[in-house]
Amino acid sequence: MKVLNQHKRIISYPLSEVGPILSTLATDNDLLIANDKWPRMKLDKGLQVGSEGGHGPIKYFVTDYQAQKSITFQFDMKGFNGFHKFQLTVSDKDKTELLHIIDMSTTGIATVKWALVIRWLHDAYIEDAFDKVENYFLGSQKVSKWSLWVRILRKVLTPKRKK
Repeated sequence: MKVLNQHKRIISYPLSEVGPILSTLATDNDLLIANDKWPRMKLDKGLQVGSEGGHGPIKYFVTDYQAQKSITFQFDMKGFNGFHKFQLTVSDKDKTELLHIIDMSTTGIATVKWALVIRWLHDAYIEDAFDKVENYFLGSQKVSKWSLWVRILRKVLTPKRKK
């Protein structure tokens, strides 16, 4: 199945101020990923080409990194053939477009996993990340609402903590 999944958000700050956020990805001070809600992104060599890692069960490696502009990851999972990418571009004077793209093809059971589970969780994951960036700059508390399906999946798939 061909998949093209895009999320965009306009941040009302210039690229020179938003760009450094991208450089915090997969660090202890990650200002992009909503680590309070989702698994941390981990990269074995940090933000550099060839670094391997992922978040939760999603595995990938870095194929391109343009500091403060973009980072591209190649999926490293059976049946997921393609990439995902964070990209920052100048939208307008003093505005930056934050974009996340998945461009891939799925085969076999990966198609079922994407259609029923991963797509829904991914969309919530990215919107939460974009909320985190927007809140960082605006000092607001924007919280994207999760769909009922995402709430059910998280309840079913989240391991029970021992008391």
